[in-house]
Amino acid sequence: MIIKGDGYMADISKAIQIKENGNVEKMEWIDIELPSLKNTQVRVKHTYVGINYIDTYHRSGLYPLSLPTGLGMEGAGVVTDIGDEVQSLQVGDRVCYVMQLGSYCSIRNIEEKALVKIPDTVNDMEAAAVLLKGMTVEYLVERLFQVNSSHTVLFHAIAGGVGLIACQWLKNIGARVIGTVGSEEKKSLALDNGCDEVILYKNENFADKVNELTQDKGVDVVFDGVGKDTALMGLDCLKPLGMMVVFGNSSGNCPPIDPGLLASKGSLFFTRPTLMNYGTKREDLLHSSNRVFQMLSSNKIKLSINSSYELSDVKKAHFDLESRITTGSIVMKNNY
Repeated sequence: MIIKGDGYMADISKAIQIKENGNVEKMEWIDIELPSLKNTQVRVKHTYVGINYIDTYHRSGLYPLSLPTGLGMEGAGVVTDIGDEVQSLQVGDRVCYVMQLGSYCSIRNIEEKALVKIPDTVNDMEAAAVLLKGMTVEYLVERLFQVNSSHTVLFHAIAGGVGLIACQWLKNIGARVIGTVGSEEKKSLALDNGCDEVILYKNENFADKVNELTQDKGVDVVFDGVGKDTALMGLDCLKPLGMMVVFGNSSGNCPPIDPGLLASKGSLFFTRPTLMNYGTKREDLLHSSNRVFQMLSSNKIKLSINSSYELSDVKKAHFDLESRITTGSIVMKNNY
């Protein structure tokens, strides 16, 4: 709070802003005076903020945003005030959200319909770490491609935040899971989380290895959050009528795919989905978040929060993420 000249008390939020795209040094901390709540809004003081690879895309300009802009897409915290028309929440409730740009801040106003209550079985750190990644896994394996126990799956970057959750979720379904990683440490982590076979992509051709592991039958589906470095070779891992799902671009944008190439390799399917299309309708948000919390509360998935930073250390968090030295989920604790 600050007191202005007329005696008015204003809520001030510490927030990250970028005025131009680029490296981590483009992120600047600024003070933002929060506007008065709209009738349908809620004021949330963050306890934890999640970090996801999409945040680096926004910062670098791979996914362009109007500038200047805030960063961050998910957070968890406590309701400190509500608008006159808010019905489902009250002051003191613990809440979280996803796909709401601007979470790298201490406190913010947000629409009631974008928030979900955190169940008593889940703490704030877990909520901030799991929701975006968990909802991504939910729509990938339960709605986009309905994986069952007869399927063999290739999942790239299986030791990352999304990958470790996906590995456990897929094993709970009963699927065979083949994953790719970049180091022996990450291989061990993937195996510990249920991955059946792990390929060190830096040491061997992953398509050749997949075909060896499947006796040249191929896999039913490839889930690829890497993009440029893996997408084309991933097509060689699929069985006829298989599906290539490119849901991220950590190595850069996926190259154009000629439909004729899909035909020649077995009438393959190719899709580029986003959580924005699968999780922003209120009914989809509630369904998906409930599934994630159910999986977490029943211990069918366990979180690997191996990197935790203070909110003020966001530059280091981004640097570590892009350097591929992190595993599992990453969160920042609000220290403002």
